[in-house]
Amino acid sequence: MKHMNSEVKEERTSNKKRIDLFLVPIVLIAAFLNLFKIWTDEYANAYYTAAVKSMLQSFHNFFYASFDPGGYVTIDKPPVVFWIQTISAKIFGFHGWSVILPQALAGIGSVLLLYVLIKRTFGVWAGRFAALAMALTPIVPAVSRTNNIDSMLVFTLLLATWMLFRAVRTVKFGWVLAAFAMIGVAFNMKMLQAYMVLPAFYVFYVVATKITWKKKIAFLTTATALMLAVSVSWAVVVDSTSADKRPYMGSSQTNSVLELAFGYNGINRLTGNTSVTGSSHKQPAQTEQQTASSETKQNSNSSADSSQSSNQRKSSFSQKMQAPGGGNQNGMFNTGNPGPFRLFQKGLSDQISWLLPFVIFSIVGLFAGVKFKGPYTAKQKESLFWLAWLLPVAVFFSIAGFFHQYYLIMLAPPIAAFAGAGAVALWSMYKQHNDWKSWLLPGGILTTAALQVYIMSPYVSSIGVAPIAGVGALGVILALVLAIRKQRKNSLTNYLGAAAMVVLLAMPAYWAMTPIIYGGNSMLPSAGPDSSSGMGGPPSTATNSQQSGFNGMQPPGISSGNSSSNNQMQPPSGSSNGGQMPGGSSNNGQMQPPSGSSNSGQMQMPGGSSNNSQMPNSFSSKSSSSKRKSGGMNAEVNQKLLNYLTKNNTGEKYLFATTDSTSAAPYIIKTGKPVMAMGGFSGSDPILTVSKLKAMIKKGEVKYFYLSGMGKGGQSDVITWIKENSKEIPSSKWQSTSSSAQQGPSGNGTLYEITLK
Repeated sequence: MKHMNSEVKEERTSNKKRIDLFLVPIVLIAAFLNLFKIWTDEYANAYYTAAVKSMLQSFHNFFYASFDPGGYVTIDKPPVVFWIQTISAKIFGFHGWSVILPQALAGIGSVLLLYVLIKRTFGVWAGRFAALAMALTPIVPAVSRTNNIDSMLVFTLLLATWMLFRAVRTVKFGWVLAAFAMIGVAFNMKMLQAYMVLPAFYVFYVVATKITWKKKIAFLTTATALMLAVSVSWAVVVDSTSADKRPYMGSSQTNSVLELAFGYNGINRLTGNTSVTGSSHKQPAQTEQQTASSETKQNSNSSADSSQSSNQRKSSFSQKMQAPGGGNQNGMFNTGNPGPFRLFQKGLSDQISWLLPFVIFSIVGLFAGVKFKGPYTAKQKESLFWLAWLLPVAVFFSIAGFFHQYYLIMLAPPIAAFAGAGAVALWSMYKQHNDWKSWLLPGGILTTAALQVYIMSPYVSSIGVAPIAGVGALGVILALVLAIRKQRKNSLTNYLGAAAMVVLLAMPAYWAMTPIIYGGNSMLPSAGPDSSSGMGGPPSTATNSQQSGFNGMQPPGISSGNSSSNNQMQPPSGSSNGGQMPGGSSNNGQMQPPSGSSNSGQMQMPGGSSNNSQMPNSFSSKSSSSKRKSGGMNAEVNQKLLNYLTKNNTGEKYLFATTDSTSAAPYIIKTGKPVMAMGGFSGSDPILTVSKLKAMIKKGEVKYFYLSGMGKGGQSDVITWIKENSKEIPSSKWQSTSSSAQQGPSGNGTLYEITLK
């Protein structure tokens, strides 16, 4: 800390010529948090892993990001990140870790980019603190350790930021075009989410660039046009291609990329409303929550304990997971209830908000004395950029109807930037001023420590009282001592300031390690002592820790030997799964919670994650207790069913058809053969009609159909026709009776065969 007053005066030329030795351990920390043990995750997010398996097989599948090798339906996102994952799998072989690796490297790259961005203007110490804060923001490594898109998205947007800053410094139009084109690339990663940074880009360029207004308007207009062209380039190609020559656009209702971008992956995230297939009205995002988890039969060895634990979880958790407006405090998927203090609510605060009070004090300090009409210093201009990134994104997450916890990674760069720049600025004010500005540092430390105590308090049963009391006591003591010693400028004061920053980063560091310690959830990644559940909320009070997380569902054809209906939840037969995200399956409006910090439980979601380390390896026929099956519901293959289908295949294109991706993904991953998810991801896509299905059967493309109670939305006519025109295959021919703890996707369904002449 003693170097902070002089670090802004360091020679930048010398900095460019040598490696910052302080940065090395920060990068090593980021590498550890993002990379360690990713090789134990065999499936990652199985919904996306299956797509990579399919994309490896042909350029047609690669270009369209087909979910299945047969090119029947795409996944629910644009292809750029999955192109990168496929290239990684091509180079390193198809493994869970090889599809995770690009995101893990992107997480490390984001730490380095933030260091470069902050260091140049705010100084080397600010850059170091910002990089460390980024590395230790819990949701950052939690997401980067999966094959979800968001880590790569943030890296791309930070790269665009670097280009924009360079455009302002060099006053070169080419860098402006490059920056906005990069946002267009980011759009092809996760669509409208990439545009959340646009206010920052426009405001900063207008304020910081020293050119005429005429040129500013012309440059920004041209750059925006280029961004839009890049953004829709893939969509235009896909939407202009005949529907019979490409896969159906998954999770859209009109087979359109643009509809997917502005509906399912766009406005519906803000409103929380999702189109319900087959109806003319909108339905609240409660549908998402209602389709979030299913519980089926447990194996015979644990059925009694499972039933007791399940009942306890249902009674304690169902009240918490009601849809927004239902009077609960945790909200849907533990994302809290909309309002100005949503980011401080349980489930969100421990993912992203550890340093928010310090950031608020930093913003006050950095903008102290700023006049609206300027002139502005370089620090004030760049602070404005990070503020214009932070505020709109924070407002969105405060009011949005539907999102997952891991989306909060979008807030990590501005929070880390203000933490780094603010630490230096507040320290300088503390040392050099005697007015109100000198109180910002101890005030920021005190309020931040208080918030961290609040964040940790629901987890007292998991982490104990000592860490909570320690952070609170040290925060109060250090803030008070710094306040008392304001006039004393000596080495002890420097050490106290450094100690305060260590205290504020200690618990975020621990939280960032929890996906390694407890296991992570590749479907719905989150950090915390219950990170394996993917719910990101405090543990429940279930008495049996071995029943933590979500009770698993059985793979097609796995019989647990427990027929008790109390341990099985089925969706209403007429329910729709419309609008379901990766991670939703019907459960009559109830979600099963984590029940402690044990990672033996599972969160069951279509394409979801599991952390049951005893789950058999679906990449091979042998079990592997050392491997983590984060594919969740999609993590199991019934070998007897697979053998039956393979033996009786008479040249059909599809191994079998099923309602949704939940049952299809594990068989695609294991065999690389086409499996048809008739209704797309959730079973709600209006892809198939009875007439189309008849034509496919007559052509000899498919004859076996596995149907369970899942994914019937939008497919009722098709499923009814299948049942009326098929013969049921006796379960003894394909259904496993193994009593081992095999947890998987689709419950005990029925296998049908149809042959038409």
